[in-house]
Amino acid sequence: MALPGLSSLHLSFFSSPMKYIFVTGGVVSSLGKGLAAASLGALLELRGLSVRIQKFDPYLNVDPGTMSPFQHGEVYVLDDGAETDLDLGHYERFTSGALSRANSLSSGQVYENVIRKERRGDYLGKTVQVIPHVTDEIKDRIRKGGEGVDVLITEIGGTTGDIEGLPFLEALRQFQLEVGRDNVLFVHCVLIPFIKAAGELKTKPAQQSVAKLREIGIQPDILVCRTEYPVTGEMKQKLSLYCNVPPQAVIECRDAETIYELPLALAGEEIDELAVRHLRLESKVKPRNLAVWQDVVRKLKFPASRVRIGVVGKYIDLQDAYKSVYESLTHGGIANDCGVEIVRLDAEEIETRGAEAVLKGLDGICVPGGFGDRGVEGKIAAVKYARENKIPYYGLCLGMQVVVIEFARNVAGLEGANSTEMDPQTPHPVIDIMEAQRTVTAKGGTMRLGSYECALTEGSLSRAAYGKPLITERHRHRFEFNNKYRDTLVKAGLRIGGINPQSDLVEIAEIPDHPWFVGVQYHPEFKSKPTAAHPLFAAFIKAAMQRKRS
Repeated sequence: MALPGLSSLHLSFFSSPMKYIFVTGGVVSSLGKGLAAASLGALLELRGLSVRIQKFDPYLNVDPGTMSPFQHGEVYVLDDGAETDLDLGHYERFTSGALSRANSLSSGQVYENVIRKERRGDYLGKTVQVIPHVTDEIKDRIRKGGEGVDVLITEIGGTTGDIEGLPFLEALRQFQLEVGRDNVLFVHCVLIPFIKAAGELKTKPAQQSVAKLREIGIQPDILVCRTEYPVTGEMKQKLSLYCNVPPQAVIECRDAETIYELPLALAGEEIDELAVRHLRLESKVKPRNLAVWQDVVRKLKFPASRVRIGVVGKYIDLQDAYKSVYESLTHGGIANDCGVEIVRLDAEEIETRGAEAVLKGLDGICVPGGFGDRGVEGKIAAVKYARENKIPYYGLCLGMQVVVIEFARNVAGLEGANSTEMDPQTPHPVIDIMEAQRTVTAKGGTMRLGSYECALTEGSLSRAAYGKPLITERHRHRFEFNNKYRDTLVKAGLRIGGINPQSDLVEIAEIPDHPWFVGVQYHPEFKSKPTAAHPLFAAFIKAAMQRKRS
């Protein structure tokens, strides 16, 4: 029999087998909501549950693909070609769930879809409003984002109280009513600041943040407290009283040496136990085994050896511009029980001071991807220095293209060789725009994006690292190796380590007469995990270790 006041639609959702966790943040941005969501997902997977994590961002950009690294950090690319927020990188690194464009939503996408439907006449002449049309669109994406898993974790970007985030929070309020309160868990991340003059932590900002959330109609179930100092039992009681959260659900989340300590820290606070109890989930593995994360942290804190890797770029002052590259180098170290000291080097400084002055003393050199001509001659100089001094080199996307340019100029004798991206009038365009890109004018989502196959060359360094003949990797580029110069460069000694079997595009360039020298057109940093380092990153760090020993 139907309950009074509830529609049959609402009742149909109460029996939903899927469970939903929503992660919000208050007080300030950059609290680590994404890492908290990823760590909780990792802990739930250790209990045998299938998990997927997604990100909802309130900005009006359709995706981060056209946003500046100064504004947004790196753009993370998924297998299906979606250009997403860097938090999706944390989700994939910490959990095994395969993500797609269905797991990344922005206000831009929401309003674009609503307006498209209005223009088609889908709303049958109704007045289109934020409620219910915008919130319905958001709720629809929640349901689609978690199909086929036990638990869907959704992180809401921004800070509670931001005007652009209100439609998302309103959608969550409606959603919990529709699927039933027992099927939804709200995790709210807050800052507990230390006031130096007073010599104490303050809980008032957290209280105000929760009050703002409750005004919207959302009561958090778990409070994750970012802090530099221990949160006392008395403070937990205070937060419990004022925020209407049980004391055991007030979770301390202290700053750690490495982000990979976070699953262990949150496990110590029993956040996953709180989640499964609230959601009435049954763990499929008892007890959960934290050994894999304990091993990762042990190798990071007490490695058997250490190497220094120089990363040559033009955004070295930005923490998140090369986030996945930095993390993947660390993963390569974990795979080899080796600590990796990442030395961030400005490509323009190499142009002014010279490669020897900037690069001396490194065990390996990595040039990540990028766009534009700023600093590119410094990157080319770094390639030349690594080649001539037998230093292990690893180039990603643009880092592969500068390998081809340097080799063409200084080994094959093609004076003035360059990419047409950097010099449209170059006499030797060894890197040129892809044919399919010549007529493209729109910037957003129009590059060669997503996973493509690569057939590896027998006897190549890449084939040895992967241990198999065919791989798939993620791409994000407009320019490519110019096949008109392939024979010339191969005769001069360049080895083609892999090609795309469908388009004959050169994917990998190597130098055989060198301890380890690999440039790849794709972005392997998007497929590396702390528990399973990408093969090329592991091989690169191993080569750096061998150089250091020698």
